[in-house]
Amino acid sequence: MSYSDLAESASETKEQLVANLRRVVSDAEDLLAATAGQTDTKITELRARAKENLHLAREKLADADAALRARARQAAEYTDEYVHDNPWSSIGAAAALGLLIGVLLGRR
Repeated sequence: MSYSDLAESASETKEQLVANLRRVVSDAEDLLAATAGQTDTKITELRARAKENLHLAREKLADADAALRARARQAAEYTDEYVHDNPWSSIGAAAALGLLIGVLLGRR
């Protein structure tokens, strides 16, 4: 597995985490909407705090998503640049890694 593959795999995992967090925020908003009719003072205070926290979470989630995409793009650019600048080193490293994996799998 190359550095590019690892970076892509990590990026996909982080994207799944961001998607899961979005679902949690959405579910929390649905819960707030479902309890909108409650008039108890404590529930009203909790709803107000939850709304504010959800707003902050959405902002941080958007920032994290943008940073994640920027880092993934930068890693892909660095990898592409390295491979173009050092094609034989890249081929040698890939061949060595393939040989190592082949030896390890051959032991089974």
